[in-house]
Amino acid sequence: MRILGIDPGLQTTGFGVIDVAGHALTYVASGTITTTHLARGDLPARLKVLFDGIGEVHTRYQPDASAVEIVFVNVNPQATLLLGQARGACLTALVSCDLPVAEYTALQMKQAVAGHGQAGKAQVQEMVKRLLKLPGLPGKDAADALGIAITHAHAGQSMARLAAASKTERKTTGMYRSGRTY
Repeated sequence: MRILGIDPGLQTTGFGVIDVAGHALTYVASGTITTTHLARGDLPARLKVLFDGIGEVHTRYQPDASAVEIVFVNVNPQATLLLGQARGACLTALVSCDLPVAEYTALQMKQAVAGHGQAGKAQVQEMVKRLLKLPGLPGKDAADALGIAITHAHAGQSMARLAAASKTERKTTGMYRSGRTY
């Protein structure tokens, strides 16, 4: 199975592609999609670059599945909204390519790759290098994207087995009287 990992960002979005055969992970490609060449105020053009860039990565590497990092809430609400829009463009591109999409938090990725959720960027880079037997360190955004792909390679199978084994039921916690469902 070939997995495409995405670390969304408005200025720089990282991508990483790995092949999974049993427990063996093989590096295929990684890199970044940047929008820094465009005016900061031209949000629609920047989102289009991200959308088109992910489409190109899909066309070139033909992944079977994808995984995206979940956006964290930032102190600056404006930055969080912009990051959310970049993430939305990435998700839309993946869905338009008919790829199944899994989502993981940065904490889950760091735990899967480095063994603990407080790992720094340098530690994630080093562990991705070791896990994929790379000759050098990948860039920070590409390492995060490869880490997301590795997380899906390890956790995705377990999550699918759990979902198949247990019946998914409607949540009743936090419901409003009007019958809000999740």
